[in-house]
Amino acid sequence: MIDTVRGWLKQLIEFAMVLIGLGIVLQVLFPKALIFISSDVAANLIGLINQFSGAGLVGVIAVFIAIYCIRR
Repeated sequence: MIDTVRGWLKQLIEFAMVLIGLGIVLQVLFPKALIFISSDVAANLIGLINQFSGAGLVGVIAVFIAIYCIRR
């Protein structure tokens, strides 16, 4: 049962990563295409990266942990 839930969560996270990538590409190519989303996908991603980089060594460690979890 836990393996089933883990598989669903992994698929959900992979789907979310695809949606984020698609949102960024659409926003760069067609700036007005994401009218139905009230937030700026690229700016939010840049803000997240700035938060990680502003945290110094702890931010770098957090980025490596996030990358490890995503690749797993």
